[in-house]
Amino acid sequence: ASLYFCCAIERSDNELIILEVIHRYVELLDKYFGNVCELDIIFNFDKAHYILDELIIAGELQESSKHYVIKAVEAQDSIADGDDANNSAATVAAKAISSIINKQSS
Repeated sequence: ASLYFCCAIERSDNELIILEVIHRYVELLDKYFGNVCELDIIFNFDKAHYILDELIIAGELQESSKHYVIKAVEAQDSIADGDDANNSAATVAAKAISSIINKQSS
């Protein structure tokens, strides 16, 4: 099965960059869902949209690192699932940001 994506761009936008963004999105979906298919997107549309939201803001690429996007999605999953009742959303977010900063400084 194949996934098809449609993207509207302005005449001045670079088509190759848009193709790269779509490719990065598919890579993230594949990493998160594990061999992504159409049904993954249909039944987990909120997750697919959240991944896209972490990747792109206001039509521009926000984060190019797959690792950081997946970390942010996993942090959101742990907040939504309530894995640890003692952790507030702020605590989980602070831990995620701290781990990102530590990785960047090393």
